[in-house]
Amino acid sequence: MANPLYGRNLITIESLSRQELELILTLTARCKAQPTPPYLKGRIVASCFFEASTRTRLSFEAAVHRLGGSVIGFADGQQSSSQQKGESLSDTIRIISGYADALVLRHPQALAAQQAVEAAAGIPVINAGDGAHQHPTQALLDLFTIQETQGRLEDLNIALVGDLKYGRTVHSLVQVIMPFKGNHLFLIAPEALMLPGPLLQQLQQRGVPYSVHQQLHAVLPQCDILYMTRLQQERFQTTTERVTAPCILTLADLQTARMNLKVLHPLPRVGEIATDVDHSPYAYYFQQARNGLYTRQALLALLLSHDPH
Repeated sequence: MANPLYGRNLITIESLSRQELELILTLTARCKAQPTPPYLKGRIVASCFFEASTRTRLSFEAAVHRLGGSVIGFADGQQSSSQQKGESLSDTIRIISGYADALVLRHPQALAAQQAVEAAAGIPVINAGDGAHQHPTQALLDLFTIQETQGRLEDLNIALVGDLKYGRTVHSLVQVIMPFKGNHLFLIAPEALMLPGPLLQQLQQRGVPYSVHQQLHAVLPQCDILYMTRLQQERFQTTTERVTAPCILTLADLQTARMNLKVLHPLPRVGEIATDVDHSPYAYYFQQARNGLYTRQALLALLLSHDPH
């Protein structure tokens, strides 16, 4: 069977069908279970981070190296010569795409990744986070982690907690869970930071049940996945949005939790999960971050190899 992802871009998570998601998950599990063949031998991947990143950038670069490829690029585009001289994003991407076989882009502006696709010289572009828009590879590793911890992707109760308005990881997770049936989403956030209206409408149109809450404690006993997020204060646009986190999760809060509950977080945390949770059987956010390596290995292999099997 031909690889349907070969040569593709990944800009939004909804561009992937359920079958393609399952293909990525299958290869991710294989990458985690055994050493990965050098699918990227002789290939160069440009890692272009116009916005600071730790986990995403380093896991992408580690994934390239583990697949036998090479990395070029920069970790802080604001300090790059092209930015300091006022070069447009399109011109920068047009140049860099001539040096590489794929491009991984993080940018503070929403929809910058789509602009990069239009400028790139036909090489695959991977959105590593564009403003408050989407973070599709985070959604893939989140999906893999949910499946790994729960043994399924359907009939789950998933609580999304924190900044649901500007949290691009939440936006992508909502999109990626839609094809899987029977899930209920608990949306827990201050009113000013609730999930954007268009995403709520998509949930309604796709028949995904959800409920809106101000506090976590009432729904915690029903949850299989608790997805905590930090407040994206760097993206706040008005003073009314500068609210405190809806909760700070402590070990004591988890006394009513189901045995199978796993606490996830895209990291970094900035106080919304107390450190006393870290050594509990519920904490899975550090393993979740490590899964980013295997997920990005699988994705790169599928985009740049005809038959990564």
